Amino acid sequence: MTKSSANKLTNGDVFHRASNGKTSSRRNGFVKNHCLFQQPQQKNRRPNENNHVVCTASLYNKAFVEQFEETPLLVAVLTYVGYGILTIFGYLRDFLRHWGMEKCHVAREREEQKDFVPLYQDFENFYTRNLYMRIRDNWNRPICSVPGAKMDLLERASKDYNWTFQHTGKVVKDVINMGSYNYLGFAENTGRCADAATESTHHYGVGVGSTRREMGNLDLHEELEQLVARFLGVESSMAFGMGFATNSMNIPALAGKGCLILSDELNHASLVLGARLSGSIIRVFKHNNMASLEKLLRDAIVHGQPRTRRPWKKILILVEGIYSMEGSIVRLPEVIALKKRYKAFLYLDEAHSIGALGPRGGGVVDYFGLDPKDVDIMMGTFTKSFGAAGGYIGGRRELIDYLRSHSHSAIYATSMSPPVSQQIITSMKIIMGEDGTSLGEFTQPQLSENTTYFRRKLREMGFIIYGNDDSPVVPMMLYMPAKIGAFGREMLKRNIGTVVVGFPATPIIESRARFCVSAAHTRDILDTPGF
Repeated sequence: MTKSSANKLTNGDVFHRASNGKTSSRRNGFVKNHCLFQQPQQKNRRPNENNHVVCTASLYNKAFVEQFEETPLLVAVLTYVGYGILTIFGYLRDFLRHWGMEKCHVAREREEQKDFVPLYQDFENFYTRNLYMRIRDNWNRPICSVPGAKMDLLERASKDYNWTFQHTGKVVKDVINMGSYNYLGFAENTGRCADAATESTHHYGVGVGSTRREMGNLDLHEELEQLVARFLGVESSMAFGMGFATNSMNIPALAGKGCLILSDELNHASLVLGARLSGSIIRVFKHNNMASLEKLLRDAIVHGQPRTRRPWKKILILVEGIYSMEGSIVRLPEVIALKKRYKAFLYLDEAHSIGALGPRGGGVVDYFGLDPKDVDIMMGTFTKSFGAAGGYIGGRRELIDYLRSHSHSAIYATSMSPPVSQQIITSMKIIMGEDGTSLGEFTQPQLSENTTYFRRKLREMGFIIYGNDDSPVVPMMLYMPAKIGAFGREMLKRNIGTVVVGFPATPIIESRARFCVSAAHTRDILDTPGF
């Protein structure tokens, strides 16, 4: 997913080598720092070890710091060697399977089907058979409790090297949850949100059994959409029952043939799928690289559509608020400036940033102190900060009215479940301070404090951390393939549940563990000896 740091330098990005003994977390290799802030009297200058370049300062009203350390050469070489060894042994095991000396668990063509078009691509499944299966026990662990600050896991075991699992009947209690997107701590089975959802279930039931356009439009849905519009500071909004479908089913309604979509290279799969389903021409720009985006915009204006050279009907820029695998925050002030300059439209996915960023919890728009009207389509999900399910789109009233009659997700999908709607309404009112309590005054500041503390502690311990200092998504680099499985297992032994990620979800030399910080985490939890 991430390219090397050398390819991502742009607009205020700077390479400097950390001096030995000065910065323990960055002593191996280079560090890429983004530091953008307002200094009216200071011109752009070449940075030294203690200073960072200042660029587009007038667009930012606060420090904007991100770090992506380049993989050290020795580590990169050893990582490639590790994958090479695994590949060699993989071919050896495939040879043994072919001659019946080792049992083959994967689906294969029957002998009488050999002359037909193959259903199973043997080579394409090589990674799954021989590399993924070795560490498969780190994923899909069954949870048997609320995924709050702590959770309970069902213990399982495998007798065939992770091809199948059997439950042992034991429960691993009080595992610290560092993997769920429970940013504000609302994913609980007690408290105001849970009580309101329970009461809603007694009144409305669990399911609606119809679409919004037929018999599934409840007063709860109307109240939710009005509340979301007020929370975002836009004219109108629309709620959907599934976050993934909010992107994949609405982008085709907003762009089509003759349109150009400019997409960040690290955008979520839902954005990618929606762009592909739209039938538009898609161009990809480097992650958070404004020079790359501006070049594509210029080329689009100058050259127009392929072959005909006619002007594009529409140019749509797709970006995310927080990128969930990198922990980086979109350079929204610069994106908006480019969007205005070249008369493009902006689609902002705030799945991970809404509720988690900004003094009011209003996402990246609130974080940078920008005008919501400068973002044409504001999208987000209720699955993270609100502890619920579904997604929304906010914007001008004309936009929302158009989507109500053209979005596949609005026309054909079943309405959002009533208790889920009530969960969102209650949690959002708490954030906005409209619930009659002061609880909302502490959730976002607590998340910010926990994020700063956790990132600082990991750096002090010498780990390489990616992303923005204010991002609650904290990727910690592992690099080598053997560390992926070992780290996940060792953390679980210490009663800490986390997410480990490797190739092909990340570049082959940038395997990592990803922590998600929550406002529900206490200082004692973050200071657990296992860390």
